[in-house]
Amino acid sequence: MQSLWMLLASFVFSLMGVGVKLASVNNSTSEIVMCRGAVGMTIIYALVRLRGYSLHTDFPWHHAWRGLVGVTALWMWFYAIGQLPLATAMTLNYMAPIWIASIVFTLGWWHGQRRFEWGLAAAIITSFVGVALLLKPSIHAEQWLGGLVALISGFLSALAYMQVKKLGQLGEPEYRVVFYFSVIGMLGGLVSGMLDSYLSTGEIHLLHSLSARDFFLLLAIGISATIAQIAMTRAYRLGAMLVTANLQYTGIIFSSLWGILIWGDKLDFYGWLGIVTILVSGIVATFYNARSSTPRKTDH
Repeated sequence: MQSLWMLLASFVFSLMGVGVKLASVNNSTSEIVMCRGAVGMTIIYALVRLRGYSLHTDFPWHHAWRGLVGVTALWMWFYAIGQLPLATAMTLNYMAPIWIASIVFTLGWWHGQRRFEWGLAAAIITSFVGVALLLKPSIHAEQWLGGLVALISGFLSALAYMQVKKLGQLGEPEYRVVFYFSVIGMLGGLVSGMLDSYLSTGEIHLLHSLSARDFFLLLAIGISATIAQIAMTRAYRLGAMLVTANLQYTGIIFSSLWGILIWGDKLDFYGWLGIVTILVSGIVATFYNARSSTPRKTDH
């Protein structure tokens, strides 16, 4: 049942999303990404020092690939949000579990492995139907580029999650995976922020003046992102990949509920039907995996 760590990750990621939405009023995307990475890196480094852990890794290129793909997916995701209706961008980005199931199936077929968890794959597709019901996505003809970027972002996210699973199989602990991703995220936000400021003003600025509200929002984003990343990494490292991917859909439920509570968003019948579909699919997938993982007794 290690996949259930994804529930915690999804909930905390939804809290982070609330912070990002509030912080984006006064802070640029580059500042948010940079501060998120900086806070995460600082927290993990302090933990390592206190516990006597080590940040040495024998798999630097695996971390570099996970960070590069993950940060690229993050930036493409932000671009898509700016080009598409939020519901559409989120739906396309949440195709990551579908991509994971497709990649797993393709690799299994390529290597001649007959076994494929069709039940879990069906649960993932059902969850995506629930997301579509909840968000009711739509793309106009002039938005095709943003839709393509969002689609690619979901695919890159799938590759990043699979790389997290790979790092776990190699024995890399959660804190080390999150640390190096935070470092790459911070550097990515730093370079992007410097480039943005230079192109707009002709000068290089790292951060604009922060109010107390901005400071605490950015700090909260970094803390929540770090907790969520650790929980997500543990889920992918120890849990069944397709179950973990399916439970990721619960994030859209938490985000929708925060929208109702904080911004007064309203859900219609199809929205609530989508929430129920996602919940039922996640429960079925979890119990399906638990049953299939239990050794069957044989008669003697």
